[in-house]
Amino acid sequence: MRKRDVLSFFSFLFLNFTALAVGGFFTKDGATSEWYLSLMKAPWTPPGWVFGAAWTTIMICFSVYMAGLWTRIENKRSLADLFALQWMLNVGWNPIFFHQHAVLPGLILITALTLLVWFMLFRYWKTFRWSWVWIAPYAIWLVIATSLNGYILLMNG
Repeated sequence: MRKRDVLSFFSFLFLNFTALAVGGFFTKDGATSEWYLSLMKAPWTPPGWVFGAAWTTIMICFSVYMAGLWTRIENKRSLADLFALQWMLNVGWNPIFFHQHAVLPGLILITALTLLVWFMLFRYWKTFRWSWVWIAPYAIWLVIATSLNGYILLMNG
């Protein structure tokens, strides 16, 4: 691995885990709050510990994905814009859903994030041949998370 690749990886790792930290700050006791615990949740809702393990794995994989793209593409501005939008949508969901208890706006936001991540997967498919391996966990998890948010909206609306 080249020095440039390692530097890119750690830069994206820092940015991605910063997103998790900022989101976690806004979540606070969200998953254990009285409001969240009182909601009817989807039967496929995983146990709480899965969320932490999933997001840790996803952000490591997504850092590999972003670092691989960053060192291979010429139009870094477009990729940086997509990453920044992804970052803001990811961080923004926590305060909207857990802090404001705004389930519909949360669903809109997470749907936009899901579509954006899938767009990134297909947009850079040919640039970084095996990129789907690194972004697939994120894309798949977002489909699950979107369905969980949607279920909460439908059953508690």
